[in-house]
Amino acid sequence: MWTSCRMSNTKKLLRLGVSLYFWGLMDLTTTVLSGSARPLSERQEDNSSDKLHQRMKRSWVWNQFFVLEEYTGTDPLYVGKLHSDMDRGDGSIKYILSGEGAGIVFTIDDTTGDIHAIQRLDREERSQYTLRAQALDRRTGRPMEPESEFIIKIQDINDNEPKFLDGPYVASVPEMSPVGTSVIQVTATDADDPTYGNSARVVYSILQGQPYFSVDSRTGLIRTALMNMDREAKEYYEVIIQAKDMGGQLGGLAGTTTVNITLSDVNDNPPRFPQKHYQMSVLESAPISSTVGRVVAKDLDEGINAEMKYSFVDGDGLDVFDINTDPNYQVGIITVRKPLSFESKKSYTLKVEGANPHLEMRFLNLGPFRDTTTVHINVEDVDEPPVFEPSFYFVEVPEDVEIGTTIHIISAKDPDATNNSIRYSIDRNSDPGRFFYVDITSGALMTARPLDREDVSWHNITVLAMELNNPSQVGSVSVTVKVLDVNDNAPEFARFHEAFVCENAKTGQLIQTVSAIDRDDPQEGQHFYYSLAPEATNNPNFTLRDNQDNTAWILTRRSGFRQHEQNTFYLPILISDNGRPVLSSTGTLTVHVCSCDDDGMVMSCNVEAYVLPISLSRGALIAILACIFVLLVLVLLILSMRRQQKQPYIIDEEENIHENIVRYDDEGGGEEDTEAFDIAAMWNPREAQLVVKKRQDMLPEIESLSRYVPQAYIMDNNVHNYVLAKLYEADMDLWAPPFDSLQTYMFEGNGSVAESLSSLQSVTTDSDQSYDYLTDWGPRFKRLAEMYGATDNHGALW
Repeated sequence: MWTSCRMSNTKKLLRLGVSLYFWGLMDLTTTVLSGSARPLSERQEDNSSDKLHQRMKRSWVWNQFFVLEEYTGTDPLYVGKLHSDMDRGDGSIKYILSGEGAGIVFTIDDTTGDIHAIQRLDREERSQYTLRAQALDRRTGRPMEPESEFIIKIQDINDNEPKFLDGPYVASVPEMSPVGTSVIQVTATDADDPTYGNSARVVYSILQGQPYFSVDSRTGLIRTALMNMDREAKEYYEVIIQAKDMGGQLGGLAGTTTVNITLSDVNDNPPRFPQKHYQMSVLESAPISSTVGRVVAKDLDEGINAEMKYSFVDGDGLDVFDINTDPNYQVGIITVRKPLSFESKKSYTLKVEGANPHLEMRFLNLGPFRDTTTVHINVEDVDEPPVFEPSFYFVEVPEDVEIGTTIHIISAKDPDATNNSIRYSIDRNSDPGRFFYVDITSGALMTARPLDREDVSWHNITVLAMELNNPSQVGSVSVTVKVLDVNDNAPEFARFHEAFVCENAKTGQLIQTVSAIDRDDPQEGQHFYYSLAPEATNNPNFTLRDNQDNTAWILTRRSGFRQHEQNTFYLPILISDNGRPVLSSTGTLTVHVCSCDDDGMVMSCNVEAYVLPISLSRGALIAILACIFVLLVLVLLILSMRRQQKQPYIIDEEENIHENIVRYDDEGGGEEDTEAFDIAAMWNPREAQLVVKKRQDMLPEIESLSRYVPQAYIMDNNVHNYVLAKLYEADMDLWAPPFDSLQTYMFEGNGSVAESLSSLQSVTTDSDQSYDYLTDWGPRFKRLAEMYGATDNHGALW
């Protein structure tokens, strides 16, 4: 039977009383059970003799010890004592301790059964230990008592201060909140035993943050303690909260934490413009949506409470300008809505309002949450390019219009007050074919080349208008020209038609169906009429039938065709259209006579060649080829001799100056060469003579261009028409002189008021001009001096 004792160093009187109580119980047990304290062998003999088993009774039931934590003494801490009723104090009993912490944290005296703690105990780390005790016979090692389990509990002392495990804290509360508004709840944890004393009883208090905030001493809930706290005055607060155990009594342990509290914004400040008047300026050439200026209303709030919405509430430019709100910077951006004109209106006055779109009802008494300002905008004058009226032109013109015909008048004006003169031109990138010309002063748009709807049916050209005094100012307008169709193309076969007729063909047999196409596009549609050409109307072989559906049938008029008589027939067919005027063309149908089988399938269309009775020998063929070769050599020789017989007009007599002489193998006609361009028509178109004058010195290889020009152009009062026609002819004729230079004849030549200005013809006159100074220029200019009579001529030059 086990007994145990426990002694506390801190409570000596209690230990003494408990010890006396334990020993008294043990003495009482010994007295009561003295009869059973016999040796084990004797009891076994009695049991065997009486054949009766009697259970041994225990004197005291025990299962736990108590020991205080955090013992700081130098000696091992006494925990308690184990004692068996079989222990007579002679050391025959050996006590053994096992279980949690046995031998490491707790030891037992194997003779006395005293238990000691040899390490510092901490209840917060471990609150109890479960161990097992056993009494053994020291000599035999036989268990004297059954193994028994007991618990050692660690008693708590106040050795841990309260801790804020979640600190430091961050919280926010709206500004202007009422007193008592909850902010945040803080919680401190004490590791001591809450069931033993007041070691874990925590009380909260505020060390820093008054008078703005307060804390509930029991729950740790922080609330506002001051009304009308303004974020704009102070936004951040640092509050220090203390938690103290032992119910806040003296000697209790304490811990602190920091709570950072931010006042969140509410819309309690109305917006205000720092300026009541804004002065801005904008160029009249400013494009649509360009920025004129910015206005800003200040709002002490932030975030959504500082958002602004700007608008025009009054003014004379509500339809000319727009105002938008920049969401990033909350400024009002004034932009151009319509084109501006300094000449029309020089200034505008606008009233701008800035307002908060998000309002709080409880702060409306602080309003109004809107403000206004006045914006004065001056329009600055700039030199603007010419403006076309209208801004787009659409012109329809027939394709047979004559060159130089005015098809439309393009009009532009200078929008500035100076109203400068305008000069017109065509952007050649838009008219690479140079089909059109615009008069530089009047803006008359004319044709410069023949138009052909079948080649180009639409022309999109750009006409430019430039200020005369400021060429950098250029305006432009798009002109769309639609070329209208006229009947200027005769119908023709869509493809090459070739037919075959069998030798055994019957009369009236269909041998071919023909069709035609016309490049014109009449509004009433295409309709073609077919007939045989007049020279083939009475032919005895074939006939034509017009199907009235733009096709025609070719039929045989007879039978009995024979290849050896005629193997190919050419049938001319006349095709006419329904246009005004009616145009027609002749197409030829080639008909081959072929040999066919009974089913009409073509077998052969080639005439069998007749075999010549006499064939040429190889020698004859070689002789023929040799003759042809000799003839070719003779032709080449004759051509070479004719080329060598040509003499230059100027003979180079001095070899030392040959690098400075330019030879001209063709001479000009001087004053007689004016036929290259009809000067009379340029001088006075009405008096232009229709007689074509010939050059006196030589017969021109290329006739005058004037003959290609209709007489209506020469007699027309519009010189532009005539020039354009001549220009077109010169561009089209690649062989018309001059080839690589521009000859301008102005008013010189026969019949001119200024008479001849040619220096070449002055050699034959009685001119007093002397060229003797040419002889002083040295031998390099001797030939030039001879040409101008400065020295004696040695012979004719030409």
